[in-house]
Amino acid sequence: MHFDAMADEYAAGRPPYPPALWDTITELGVMKAGRRALDLGAGTGQATGPLLAAGLHVTAVEPGERLAQRLHASCPAADVVVARAEDAELAADSFDIAVAATSIHWMDLGIVVPKLRRALRPDGTLLVWRTVFGDPEGPVTPFRQRMMQIVAQRGPLVTPGTGPEDADATARQLTASGLFAVDRISTFRWSIELDEEGVRRLFATFSDWSADEVSRAAAAVHDLGGTVVEHYLSWLLVLKPSQSVR
Repeated sequence: MHFDAMADEYAAGRPPYPPALWDTITELGVMKAGRRALDLGAGTGQATGPLLAAGLHVTAVEPGERLAQRLHASCPAADVVVARAEDAELAADSFDIAVAATSIHWMDLGIVVPKLRRALRPDGTLLVWRTVFGDPEGPVTPFRQRMMQIVAQRGPLVTPGTGPEDADATARQLTASGLFAVDRISTFRWSIELDEEGVRRLFATFSDWSADEVSRAAAAVHDLGGTVVEHYLSWLLVLKPSQSVR
């Protein structure tokens, strides 16, 4: 429950998703007022807020109690359910869209994918997206070089799962059961300027960064003049329920 322990930092430090991502979702025609949306792993409301602002009725599922408290405070119009996605009780055919924003990699897809297929209406849409904090094709800035040095000092790492930051790998996992089919994949590259405190708050929310490493990251910003520009990548998967499988 790393994220729950860092609820305040998460709310303050995580940047919003890029406007181009929301523009793409809006162009899909699924963000219509009055529709019902499910937000799984909602955190402190980074996706819930824009969904509510578009006029949707949102059920936000978040397992962390402190995160859920922050979520309720920032998005009081949402129906907040404190539970894991695997355990949440979701009525059949009750949602027009389901969203998993930088959260699907924490879930047991063998449980969650069938649950989502039942919960979505036949013409519903599953939206899965993620921000990769460090665009692998972006410029290698002096700050990014310092971050690479910090990570390199950890030694060999074993990461569970397959390609959690890779859109294609995630798409294969989500469609393996045959319950969903990929409609489109979009990629968005964007940048953000961060000061020392901004880096400290953001990097503290990364589950694989120690407190010492976060302090070193913030110190790097100080050494490099007080602000840095980070280049990030966000991808979006749009999936539709397979009509032949229920």
